[in-house]
Amino acid sequence: MGKLLAAMLTAVLSLLAAVATVQAENQQTAALTRPVDPADITGFLLDPGYQRQLQLRSASALIIDELTGEQLYASHADRAAPIASLTKLMTAMVVLDADLPLDAQLSISAEDFDRLRGTGSRLRKGATLSRRQMLHLALMSSENRAAAALARTFPGGTPAFIAAMNRKATALGLSQTHFADSTGLDGRNRSSAEDLARLVRAAAEYPLIREFTTSTSRQVTLGANAGLLEYRNTNPLVRKPEWEIGLSKTGYINEAGRCLVMKVRIAGRPTIIVLLNAQGKYSNVGDANRIRKWIEGAGQNLLAERG
Repeated sequence: MGKLLAAMLTAVLSLLAAVATVQAENQQTAALTRPVDPADITGFLLDPGYQRQLQLRSASALIIDELTGEQLYASHADRAAPIASLTKLMTAMVVLDADLPLDAQLSISAEDFDRLRGTGSRLRKGATLSRRQMLHLALMSSENRAAAALARTFPGGTPAFIAAMNRKATALGLSQTHFADSTGLDGRNRSSAEDLARLVRAAAEYPLIREFTTSTSRQVTLGANAGLLEYRNTNPLVRKPEWEIGLSKTGYINEAGRCLVMKVRIAGRPTIIVLLNAQGKYSNVGDANRIRKWIEGAGQNLLAERG
């Protein structure tokens, strides 16, 4: 009888131990799967030690939480510098604000050629596309002759267009921003990362700008006897499934280095990224990937601390 009671007691104790283990595991799982408070992640991102882990190659950088407007990271963000083809976001806004017919046919003229740097283009003299197509190529593949044609065919011509660009900059409160042409080839087109973050917010209000800057490619034909030309997005990240990009624009001239602005969602957080003057062909893209891992890493580290 004593042995039976001992066996029963042992069985009960084993069952209680198993239940306790399961409860502990369930509590740990619940802690790990419970959503992390965004404010906690923000605090982690702003920690000086964690900030130092983000090593970027861009001379100027800014990361903004779009929901709160809080700067998650800033490096020389108030410094004005050449912005190259980031200019074309303002070009697009001025075109769309003017409510010009997007189906109107525009032809490339010799006036649209780059006499400043001698860059080439597959849009030859006489090539004809709709204003919509010109806008798409200017935004997606940074087609300079398309951007020049958009300005030239504006009411009042290119001088009136540039004046409208600078009026728009003033209206948006971009105090460190100035435009001298519609393409970004002119090194006098300047802005700061802080101003560009405001510019990105404003440009994101235009559905066509969001669509055209994030499309991966487009085919166009320049005439009945011409073959198809395929243009691709200058930002390779739009073709990466791990990226959720709502707006994008790249830029490059010697004075500006590699530039990139994006409106993205990282780890569920709407974020604006501005990167200026990165040295190296893919350094701006590399910086963007480093930023994504840095933001995602904050949440992962918080979850690890819970464990």
